[in-house]
Amino acid sequence: MHEPRREDCPWCGSARLRNRLRTGDLRRHRPGLFTVDACRDCGHTFQNPRLTAEGLAFYRRAVRGAPRDPATEWVLRLSTAPHRHRAAARAMLPFGEPESWLDVGTGHARFPDLAREFFPYTAFDGTDLTARVERARGLGRVEEAHVGPLTHPRLRARLAGRYDVVSVLHHLEHVPDPRAELHAALDAVRPGGHLLVETLDPRCLFATLFGRWWLPYDQPRRLHLLPPRNLRAVLEERGCVIVSAGRRAAHVPHDLAGAAALALAHSLPAPDTPWRAVPPAAFDRHLRTVVLRAGTPLVAGALAADLALAPLLRHTPFANGHRIIARTPGRTAG
Repeated sequence: MHEPRREDCPWCGSARLRNRLRTGDLRRHRPGLFTVDACRDCGHTFQNPRLTAEGLAFYRRAVRGAPRDPATEWVLRLSTAPHRHRAAARAMLPFGEPESWLDVGTGHARFPDLAREFFPYTAFDGTDLTARVERARGLGRVEEAHVGPLTHPRLRARLAGRYDVVSVLHHLEHVPDPRAELHAALDAVRPGGHLLVETLDPRCLFATLFGRWWLPYDQPRRLHLLPPRNLRAVLEERGCVIVSAGRRAAHVPHDLAGAAALALAHSLPAPDTPWRAVPPAAFDRHLRTVVLRAGTPLVAGALAADLALAPLLRHTPFANGHRIIARTPGRTAG
């Protein structure tokens, strides 16, 4: 399930690592213990030891009978809410309407479907590790669907230099090699085109305050968290010009609600799971259901606080994400 533990940073190679947290699967209650380390030199934060491909498949796939905490899932969906997709698409309006757009890690292609409201004449394509993107093509959300990692040589060659815009939205956290993924995304952009990236910021003060209760850690499904300076360095090495960057627009106001939902779920009797040798008593199952429902107002109150504080926090180190738009070298995109 795990690769060998690394003694150096996968981003810069430094051996100066520090442990940020050790945790179980707080969201889906699957077995295992996971460690997140950070590099003292470049700030890159990563799962160490990292899951193998088989381990990732196990922790990502749906399992019949596995428990779900509705409050946690509800809070997590805020990062993919329609208004957030529209805001990301709207950020590209100053650069004109592109002829072609590739969304990397598109899933069900909800982002291209909403981005078409602003760019009705753009041809949207998508890539994803799963067949979800093919179902999205059947629904008309994308014109071309590509299944597999963008770094695969065959797919990389097929998509090279085809797109005016390539978007990579909260995808780098989930791939084994985010640097290689960035290079593959840049290869797909035409000269003078644009790369739009949104990702989480491990320097967020909520991550320090809440530790393993910071929902964006989402172990074991997120493998890497990239500081903005590391992302900018890769883009500038490729000759890109950063035309827009900042944390304000990428902040997702769900830190307090996420911590409340996780803490509530784990303060109760353990849920029944397919991998438990002995199921919990009926009283424990009933108590968990009752208290989870009773705790919903607590999570809702924390979410209200998140939303009320967001206009202030998005200008501070408490902001939990960052967005970068980079123009590739070459002609001006037209």
